[in-house]
Amino acid sequence: MKYFSGIYAFLLAIAVFCLAACNNETKQGPYDDILTQPPYASLTDSIRKFPDRDELYFRRAVLLNKNYYPEPALADFKKAWSLKKEEQYALGAGTILLNQKPDSAISFLNDALKELPRSFLLQLTLARTFEAQKNISAALDVCENILRANPKQMDALVLKADLLDQQNKTGASIATLEKAYSINQGIEEIDYKLGYKYAFTKNPKTIAFCDNLLKEDSLNEHAEPLYFKGVYFEKTGDTNKALILFNEAIIRDYTFIDAYMNKGKILYDMKKYNDAIKTYRLLLNIQSTYSDAYYWLGKCQEAMGKKEEARVNYERAYGLDKTLTEAFDAANRLKN
Repeated sequence: MKYFSGIYAFLLAIAVFCLAACNNETKQGPYDDILTQPPYASLTDSIRKFPDRDELYFRRAVLLNKNYYPEPALADFKKAWSLKKEEQYALGAGTILLNQKPDSAISFLNDALKELPRSFLLQLTLARTFEAQKNISAALDVCENILRANPKQMDALVLKADLLDQQNKTGASIATLEKAYSINQGIEEIDYKLGYKYAFTKNPKTIAFCDNLLKEDSLNEHAEPLYFKGVYFEKTGDTNKALILFNEAIIRDYTFIDAYMNKGKILYDMKKYNDAIKTYRLLLNIQSTYSDAYYWLGKCQEAMGKKEEARVNYERAYGLDKTLTEAFDAANRLKN
């Protein structure tokens, strides 16, 4: 009898051990190797003690996301949201889904908006998710919903202008930016978007608009208005004025890459290849991995008959940017 009770006790001990092991495996999470390490360990311990406190999951999610761990951050944002319907929790989850899984983002954000229908931040994230999926019409519909509730919502106006651009509705895009500018002047993003669109479309408003921006820049810190004026004159055919303005922009900001590029292209069109080459080399001293500069450097060298040097720069351009297929084609052409 004692023998059997000893076996029973032994088997019972094994069963208890196995049950404990199974329970431990069940509790083991997919991100425990991260969550049990600093700086997350203290929050993880608090969550074990107080599993229903939504703010703990949120704080850990923010920290994880800040340190480039989107997957566990998403899980924590969703857990916080399941515990309490706070806008910041849904926004955190929706933003990660926008960047990682746009299809899932749309479903999640639509469900979240049923809980918080007045949240313009969630609506704006939904619009950007539609944009990421190239569903521009749906994105515009969401922007219009935001603007019906708040016609002066600047983020929605700027996004609407960008979406209209993607539909090649330049006039409507400019009108939207003009509305935003009339509501709140001095927002740099809007000022520069509108200034460039005026210039690129050869709009006569360009000069007065840019002169006003320059007047407001009492410290002469910003080169963008000079550049926009240069683009306007380039587009309207006055390349000499354009060159002067691109040079002024570079003097004000020697890192202004676009000004170098536009200046180089004008010099190339004028067949001033040596001057253009100097311009592109100056640019490459500032940013040595700028693929377009290598491509145009190659074009200048090819025009001068320096085919081997041109081929090398075309190959550099394509090596830096695989979408620059014209550089690939040019390099292959010079191999033959």
